[in-house]
This record gives sequence, structure tokens and C-alpha cells, in this order.
Amino acid sequence: MFGALGLIWGSSFLWIKLALEEIGPFAVVGWRTLFGFLGLVVILRLRGVAVPRDPVTLGKFAVMGTLNVALPWLLITWAETRVDSGLAAVLNGTMPLFTTVLAHFALHDDKITTGRALGLMVGFVGVVVLVGDDIDLSNFLAGDLIAELALILAVLLYAISVTFQRRYLRGQNPVLQSMLSLGVGGSIVWILTPVFQPYQIPSLPLTWTAVLWLGLLGSCIAFIMSYGLLNAWGPTRSSLVTYVFPVVGLLLGALFLHETLTWRLAIGALLVIAGIVFVNARTIKAALTPGPTPANARQGGD
Repeated sequence: MFGALGLIWGSSFLWIKLALEEIGPFAVVGWRTLFGFLGLVVILRLRGVAVPRDPVTLGKFAVMGTLNVALPWLLITWAETRVDSGLAAVLNGTMPLFTTVLAHFALHDDKITTGRALGLMVGFVGVVVLVGDDIDLSNFLAGDLIAELALILAVLLYAISVTFQRRYLRGQNPVLQSMLSLGVGGSIVWILTPVFQPYQIPSLPLTWTAVLWLGLLGSCIAFIMSYGLLNAWGPTRSSLVTYVFPVVGLLLGALFLHETLTWRLAIGALLVIAGIVFVNARTIKAALTPGPTPANARQGGD
């Protein structure tokens, strides 16, 4: 399941790029959220999960839908009209770095250590390497830098939403969280779409395949699989999937879209991944350390 989830999330950037060949960013995100939401509604109905009705809880889900779905997905999808899918995957993989900083100030049990500080510095250098060649303040709006900054802003929104979720939505059914977040995020996108572009219905089979994949697999099933890993492995081991999809995104972009793997992209990606590994060194060590067998557990308790 771990490998499948990494492939699903890592290949999302490829499918976004393919869908953008026919329809615009708002249409891509709109169809994606619609199919993901409908899939989760079916699952919730089958499980008999009740939807909360109190305004405070629904307001928190509205925040999640805005910060974790609508805004970052629009930013990422729009950015992919200007940058390669592989670069989008790598920059998206920096989310744990931002989360570490935010969690330090927002959560009492997740502080920055010396190792994490080193990881943050290494990861930051990686980001500078990735976007460094595009920094041209004299021609800012014409270059790819603004698209790269949009990707970084999307990652920052992800980090804020994860911290918000951990602080204010603990204990809520995970599939319910996913469904309500997608419902709110999708509603925002569909309402805003005519302001920026006409409503678009895909006509090509490849485009329909892309948005169905992004909705049913990349959103609906990916949420279910991630929470399945969380229940089976706990947060420590399940978080390791973060390291998979930047690599998957780079390889798929090169194989299917003929995107160029430059030394700058390779070195920047390695630095970002190294930074994330440093930040989560304890998590990785705990995940790779075998737990006690039942016999050992009994001996330890005697």
C-alpha cells in the first residue's frame, strides 16, 4: 500500500500536465474535486458516517477546504502551465520542511531540534538551487520564478492546513474530513471558475482519464490509503511516503513528457530530500526499528 500511495501522489503532477493540454487550471481542479467528493460520499454512505451539523465544526472544515484543497490545488495546477511537472513534484515535496517550522510555534509537542534545524537549512539551500536560475527581479512576471513561488506558496498552505488539522480537528473521522474538505474546496473552485475562465467540459479521452484519475485515485482513494497506513503503521512510518513522490514525479516527467533532467534539478532535488531526511531523522529511525515481539513485550512487563 505504501508504494502504491507514493506512485499515486507522485504521478499526480504528470496527470495534471496532461489534463492542462486541453482544459484550464480551474477546470482541472473543478473536475478533480467533483469526482473525489462523489467517491467519498459513496464511501461515507456505505459506512454510515453521520455529517456534523454544528457551525463551529463545519467552519473548521471550511478552513481546511480552502487551505488544503482549493487554494493549493489551483496554485499547483496553474504553475504547471509554466513549469515542468517534475519540478512541481520536487517543490511540493518540501512540505515537511514548512510543517516543521509551523509546528514548532503552533504545537507544544513538536519542537525544532538541532538535527531539524540542520535539515531546514539543507532543504532551503535545495529550494534556492531549484529556483535560483529564474530569479530576475527586473523581469519578474515574465519568468518562471512566479510559478515556482506559487508552488512554494501552495506548499506553505498545505503546511498551515496540516498544523490546523492536527490542532483543531483531532478525533474526527478521517474520511469525513476528506469529504468535507473536498466539498468545500470544490465549491469554491466551481463558484470562482466563471470569473477567470469559461466552464470547460473535456472532450478528449486522455483528458477525461486524467481528471478521473486525479479525482478518484489521486484524491478519493489516496485519502483512504493514507489513513489506512496511518491506522496500520501510525504517524511515524506512514509519513515516510513523503519521500517517494518527488522522485516519482521527476522520473515520470522525463519518461512521458520528455522533460529535461538538468544538474540543477537533480542537485536541488537531492538537497530537498536530504533536508527532509534530516528533519525527520528520528521518525525514520523509529520506523526502521523493529517493534518488540509479543514475547519480548511480555518479558519486558514482568
